[in-house]
Amino acid sequence: MLTPEDIQKLSAVVATKEDIRELREDINGLREMVQTLVVSVDRLVAAVDKLNTEYAAIINQVDRHERWIQQLAEKLGVKLEY
Repeated sequence: MLTPEDIQKLSAVVATKEDIRELREDINGLREMVQTLVVSVDRLVAAVDKLNTEYAAIINQVDRHERWIQQLAEKLGVKLEY
């Protein structure tokens, strides 16, 4: 048979309903924070992807301009120095 002292010792070790309720609240808070972080990371990835696309387009445009400048220099007889 359990004595009152045994019950007190057990209640100090076993989680109460309040402990479990607090743990659930903490887990729900963490879940919301993780979801917010996932949304933020998704937005960041989309922005970086857009920047990469724009960067590639700019590189192509600069290359095209460089070729045009070289062609103009050849036709005009101008020597370009780098």
